[in-house]
Amino acid sequence: MPIDAAKALAAEPRTGDISWTTKDVQLYHLGIGAGANPDRPSPATDPGELRYTLESRLHVLPSFATVAGSGAPGVISGLSMPGVEVELAKVLHGGQTLEIHRPIPAEGTARATNRLAAVYDKGKAAILVLRTEVADADGPLWTNDAQIFVRGEGGWGGDRGPSTRLDPPVGEPDLSVERPIREDQALLYRLCGDWNPLHADPDFARHAGFDRPILHGLCTYGITLKAVVDTLLGGDVSRVRSYTTRFAGVVFPGETLRIRMWQGKGSVRVAVSAAERGDAPVLADTIVQYS
Repeated sequence: MPIDAAKALAAEPRTGDISWTTKDVQLYHLGIGAGANPDRPSPATDPGELRYTLESRLHVLPSFATVAGSGAPGVISGLSMPGVEVELAKVLHGGQTLEIHRPIPAEGTARATNRLAAVYDKGKAAILVLRTEVADADGPLWTNDAQIFVRGEGGWGGDRGPSTRLDPPVGEPDLSVERPIREDQALLYRLCGDWNPLHADPDFARHAGFDRPILHGLCTYGITLKAVVDTLLGGDVSRVRSYTTRFAGVVFPGETLRIRMWQGKGSVRVAVSAAERGDAPVLADTIVQYS
């Protein structure tokens, strides 16, 4: 069996220093569409967009934590952990949970600790949960849990894990917005550190079962959080406390995301779909908690 659950869970955590600059933050924001918000007139110079793109007034969207310092640790790094030997073409990002302990500085150095927190047997697939905890000299900054879905690697009789499915939101959404995805969006976003060829190489994408390269799930994740912050949280990135989602379907560059939001007390339920494909689900079971 390519995944040795006992060995993977017993492995020592991997710890190392990471750092980022304002340029890294700006590149991430551009990679998720900052400066091109269709809801704003002249978005490239709108103050609401400049807070994501201009170094003199830079605010850090919390989802930057998924790429800070070392690129997308949830998929590529998780496959190099002890006890895990799987083919990259069988791997998909299944879900992401982010807890923000305090606002992320626009530049900094921190210590990141990575470990496999869980390995679940789903029968025809396995799910690896890679936990990344990051702290700087002033204390904890964020905790990331990436759920890595590995096709064809289950069936050893292990723990199936908890269900992450939620009941659908009730009633009509409080707000619905659309965000177009550029044809070159994945090529730009991958410069943030996720070099998986699934998002750029047509031959690799076909080998993985897709007609053409797909957008990074974490790019959709960032686009969605930005839409919530810009519309329901007054543009204040510091209000985000946690953000969780399940990747329910793929996005192809050139499509349009339809982002529906239901606002509650201290939380926003979100559903994201691909508008041109009959609102095919993209992100599900999505919650942003805020102060």
